[in-house]
Amino acid sequence: MGLYFDTTKPIYEQIIDYIKKMIVRGELKPGDKLPSQRELARKIEVNPNTIQRAYREMEMLELVETRRGMGTFVKEDESMVITMKNEMAREAVYRFIEEMHSLGYKEDDILSFINTELAKIKKEDN
Repeated sequence: MGLYFDTTKPIYEQIIDYIKKMIVRGELKPGDKLPSQRELARKIEVNPNTIQRAYREMEMLELVETRRGMGTFVKEDESMVITMKNEMAREAVYRFIEEMHSLGYKEDDILSFINTELAKIKKEDN
């Protein structure tokens, strides 16, 4: 698990974000079992209480469900995955636009820049 922690954000939130990305990318599918809390804590070298908090928060967000005696599983809800993916994309676009505005770009300049870069990528793919 390639997880490097940022000191500006609580670790449990970073764990939630990482698991969300794994779900959106299809690395974790609806119905997949998550590692046990102790196993994950050992693997990423954090306190088990941090993992417990992350799992509890994800359960409250209805991303996962805990089945007594069986473990914690990704919720079997494809629409949740699509919604989460769209939300993450919107947040990324918003951050990008804010950064471009802070650099002095106007909306037309931003669109032009995006179109130019997309054309380069498309050309590289061919």
